[in-house]
Amino acid sequence: MSVWATAFAAVVAFMGIGLVDPILPSIAQGLQATPSQVSLLFTSYFLVTAVAMLVTGWVSSRIGGKRTLLAGLALVVVFAALAGTSTSVAELVGFRAGWGLGNALFVATALAVIVGAASGGAESAVILYEAALGLGLSTGPLVGALLGDWSWRAPFFGTATLMAAGFVLIAALLEPSARPAVKTRLSAPLRALTHGGLATTACTALFYNFAFFTLLAFTPFILHMSPYGIGAVFFGWGVCVALASVFAAPPLQRRIGSVNVLHLALALLAVFQIGIALSGHAGVIVFTILAGIPIGLNNTVFTESAMEVSDAPRPVASAGYNFVRWTGGALAPFIATRLGEEIDPGLPYWVGAACCAVGMAVLVLRRHHLRALARVDAVLDVRTAPAP
Repeated sequence: MSVWATAFAAVVAFMGIGLVDPILPSIAQGLQATPSQVSLLFTSYFLVTAVAMLVTGWVSSRIGGKRTLLAGLALVVVFAALAGTSTSVAELVGFRAGWGLGNALFVATALAVIVGAASGGAESAVILYEAALGLGLSTGPLVGALLGDWSWRAPFFGTATLMAAGFVLIAALLEPSARPAVKTRLSAPLRALTHGGLATTACTALFYNFAFFTLLAFTPFILHMSPYGIGAVFFGWGVCVALASVFAAPPLQRRIGSVNVLHLALALLAVFQIGIALSGHAGVIVFTILAGIPIGLNNTVFTESAMEVSDAPRPVASAGYNFVRWTGGALAPFIATRLGEEIDPGLPYWVGAACCAVGMAVLVLRRHHLRALARVDAVLDVRTAPAP
């Protein structure tokens, strides 16, 4: 029950990422802002999330996993509710930054809690975590569209309410975990990144996340649809993310190996981004939805790789990895939106495709650092091999 309570709260936490997608044009209209100004909702959120990842291990090793989860949820409840009261873009961006701090405390700790409490081992726990990610990403746009059709403020209040429910569930159902015997140092995540394998994984994920959040942050402005239409498109996208994360990534890892799955997924994402850049309205919808497939593959394989590629404790490795990769998520929305506003709407997607190509080049040039990922594939083979 404690695992499912944490997973439910994780679904709601990830809903917050896609929640604003259908209402981005409405926010721009309601607050008389430009698309690039509205894109700062993502930038502030992910920038604070990235930096805060460096302190999540330090905090949780001192107050325990449960208290860290509850602190993160409480911050999300407060700042999501405040976001709904905003009277300017600057206020909304600031409240999203506070939301990002709570999200960092929750998300980084939730993965470690699920891995520690789940009975099926680390790999099954990661798949459950990625399923929560996919479900949150798919339902977030729907919730945002349904509530946003009434008012652009309503999705923020809705998220605060759902997170409050998650707070109650975790407070009631999650058993307090023992604090680590050795407290995590503030410098531990940065020290972990000196490992060649983790640094390679994180650097590749940075370029991948730039492409990912270009798609997520800028596409609502070129769809020219109502909140319901944008929500429906990103619901389809999120379903593809969830299905690929849970059902496609593990068998592909067993068949061709983790690094080859990353190459395949990055190449597919680049192709779909180029498709968006070259297509008309119908093509943009189709390629946006299909882009969920490589994103789902990448999310699962990158998460497992970051947890297994180095000898750092999983929470520390996850914190260092997430610090780097969420930086890509922070940079992409503003840069992509400005490029689309000032030069050409297709340019952000060409840049996203180029980032995928750079990520693939990093994997090739630093492939000798990734030999440890064979352990991930070997464990998956052992777990799924037929009984003699």
